[in-house]
Amino acid sequence: MRLPAIVPATIATADSSPAAGAYVPYQDRALDFADATLVRLTHRKSRSNVLTVDHDDFETYGMDHRKRFTILPQRRGKV
Repeated sequence: MRLPAIVPATIATADSSPAAGAYVPYQDRALDFADATLVRLTHRKSRSNVLTVDHDDFETYGMDHRKRFTILPQRRGKV
């Protein structure tokens, strides 16, 4: 299996306000700043791949509530 390239992204001051706005659609979920930042960066970069171990949260979040994230690495099984 070939994995997609990991592309680091920078967070600019201008991103902090929209990242805070990412909290609104997920009020029923405990969306912390780190998750909100990843959601914001995926929207800004038009990417669906997320490198995280936070599968439970990112299986709930989506891109514009339509497309689901591709979470890397894949879940090995529920604990």
